[in-house]
Amino acid sequence: MKWLEIFVLLGMCSQAAAQSDFKVSVFSATSKTVTLRWTRYSGATSYQITVTSQSKLVAFASFGPNTVMGSVTSLPPNVMYNFEVEAVSGSQVLSTASVESSTAPDMMEPILTVKSLDSTTLTVDFNLRTGASHYIIRVENSNGFFREVTASSSPAEIQSLAPYTEYSLSIMAVNTAGRSQPSIPVTGKTVLAPPQFSSSSPSNSSIVVSWHPVAHAVQYTLSICKLDSNTSMGVYNTSNTSLTFSGLDAGSLYVITCFAWDLEGRKGDSSNIKQATRPQTPASVNVSVVMNGSVAGLLVSWELDQEVYGPIEYNVMSDLSLICKTTSSSCTLSAVGCGEVHTIQVTASNEAGPSYPSSPAVFITFPCPPESLALVESSEGNCTLTWKTVPHADSYMALIETAGSSVETCNTTSNNCTFHCPCGQTYLLSVLAFNHAGSSPQGQVLNYTTLACCPENVSVSAVSTDTLEISWMPSRGAVLYETRAAHSSEVILCNDTAPLCVLSDLSCDTAYSVVVIPCNDMSGCNRACKAHTKDTAPCMPNNLMLNPKNSSCITVSWMANNRAANYTVSANGDDDKHICSTNESSCDITDLSCGSTYEVSVEATSTAGQSLPSYSEFLETEPCCPVNLTVDQVTQAMTNVSWSHAKGARLFIATLTSSRGHARCHTQDSHCLMGCITCSTNYTVTMEAISHSGRRSNCTYQGFSSSPCCPSGVKLYSTTSNSLRVYWRSTGSNHSSIAEMVGSNSNYNCTAAPGDNSCDFGSVQCGDIYRIVVAPLTQEGSKVQFCPARLYSVTCLGDNIGTVIYRGKRSVD
Repeated sequence: MKWLEIFVLLGMCSQAAAQSDFKVSVFSATSKTVTLRWTRYSGATSYQITVTSQSKLVAFASFGPNTVMGSVTSLPPNVMYNFEVEAVSGSQVLSTASVESSTAPDMMEPILTVKSLDSTTLTVDFNLRTGASHYIIRVENSNGFFREVTASSSPAEIQSLAPYTEYSLSIMAVNTAGRSQPSIPVTGKTVLAPPQFSSSSPSNSSIVVSWHPVAHAVQYTLSICKLDSNTSMGVYNTSNTSLTFSGLDAGSLYVITCFAWDLEGRKGDSSNIKQATRPQTPASVNVSVVMNGSVAGLLVSWELDQEVYGPIEYNVMSDLSLICKTTSSSCTLSAVGCGEVHTIQVTASNEAGPSYPSSPAVFITFPCPPESLALVESSEGNCTLTWKTVPHADSYMALIETAGSSVETCNTTSNNCTFHCPCGQTYLLSVLAFNHAGSSPQGQVLNYTTLACCPENVSVSAVSTDTLEISWMPSRGAVLYETRAAHSSEVILCNDTAPLCVLSDLSCDTAYSVVVIPCNDMSGCNRACKAHTKDTAPCMPNNLMLNPKNSSCITVSWMANNRAANYTVSANGDDDKHICSTNESSCDITDLSCGSTYEVSVEATSTAGQSLPSYSEFLETEPCCPVNLTVDQVTQAMTNVSWSHAKGARLFIATLTSSRGHARCHTQDSHCLMGCITCSTNYTVTMEAISHSGRRSNCTYQGFSSSPCCPSGVKLYSTTSNSLRVYWRSTGSNHSSIAEMVGSNSNYNCTAAPGDNSCDFGSVQCGDIYRIVVAPLTQEGSKVQFCPARLYSVTCLGDNIGTVIYRGKRSVD
């Protein structure tokens, strides 16, 4: 057995504690060397490695106790080995571990060939190595580029390289143990990059291509062929960076290929581009008018080129700024108006650009509808319809339509038509213009009504003093009636749509000429109708004057300003009415009542009607005297005078007059109190009744006599036998007197004859207070009620009257 040289690697660190398991692993492997690593085993004084292949001993190595990694060298390449490591103490094997590993392949032969597939890719051929799982190709250049590319077989491609660059290439074989040493390098160089170029089609028969210069290129080669054709249309060599291909087919797609040549004469990487030529100019352009509902358009059509490549879009343009686009053979320009002159061109476009425009096609649209329609009526019942001519019109047709009848037409090349038109007839009139493109749209429709017919059965009647009512039968064609009432320079108008009109604010007592004029909005008013004459009612009397003749009669006068009229005067009072009639300017009203207010007015009448009443004048007659008046005496010096209602009286002055003086009162009431009355006196009674306006009536009534005078100086004395005597001062009248003594328990009285001034009360009860009254008796025998009383206390002296004490005066209750 041949022993191999052994190299020992010494460990740098020691293990503090013993391990329970002993393990070994391959640290690295080359084509001739394998390095192992194991764990430290406690108690081991050395480690021994035994290498076998196919049960044959190949190598042996031993290491000290502090070594945990060791290499076995000089092994044959690409061979599978079994490595067994023993932990030994003296002659005793403490533990054993093993691992299998092969050596890496041996260095490969140099790469056979290197070729440039394109400007960024090299292709390499090499011999395969038995036992290699794959290969690594190392690529380098002088600029510091370095890359390793994995390959599984030959040939292999190396991509993403720089164009026109020289590289150094070597190859290594790889198995499970590792890689071999690199082979001897060979060189390879990439070709020129492809030209980066662009293209365009300036016309429908040429294509222009241009490109950026390629570094290190000395010449360029270009070829062109039609798509789907294997035949080249030419190969062109140039040192420039642009080239024009001419004589090509319109609307066709071409494929253009270009590559560059380097100084070594190598063909560079190629590129190609597809470019279409512009389409052919559209031909046989035709224009016509089409309608879409109420919108007019121009339908433009042309011939299609069936042998063109790809989609073609056609652009139709009018010089009046109308545009439409399509991919078919026709397109509609909308909306167009009447009387327009269009110059139309069609352009075809594809991805290369637009073609040349087609030859201009000039088209005139249908004419505009005539305007300014007007109708003129003549006296013969004929009408002439006129209108303004319009540009581009060859002829005109007037349409004349009446309610309930068919449409009448009138064709002409001029601007007017004449037709028969009776009064009050409504027409719908329109005119159409024509040319080669068709008729104009519906234009102005003239709604015209001829002069209305004159009304029939006109009736004029007076409804008030200044108002006339006019009625008539409706007339054909009239929408408004103008009623006129004329007199001299005065004209009163009434406009209404009804066949009835009331004219007011007319002048009184005047003959008016009344005419009803029918009108409509179209033709105006028919002023040839017959007039009617009608008188208005008399004028109202004015300047009314009242002249009283006496308390019950007045004369009424006024200003009469009518041609012929009768007058009626009315005096309306509170309870009665008086009238008088005349054809003059005054009359008398009699038998007026006292205390009344009369409203006096005058009315005039004639065959035309009755005037308004004149402005009223008011007459107030003297107030009535009260029918009944009564005088009642309240006290010796005061009376109450009362009286019944007096019509028309507002204020009363009552007076009592005598030779001894008089009393008077002013009041609005029906009674009053009068003082300063003298007793036993005869009075004359008079009254003055006064109205609202101050008119007065003097009233006289039956006289009044005041009551007899009450005695004075009344005194009470005691006499004998329980009697009392009352004494007073005599008034000198011829009236009897009565004395009354009233106590709380008993009453006494006595009577004195005329001229006497005392009387006695017998058997008077003492110990009481007595009220003493002495009053005269009237002629009728009644006692005067308003004489004063005196109080006396009558004391007792034993069973008899004692002292009589005066207690004072007391008025009558």
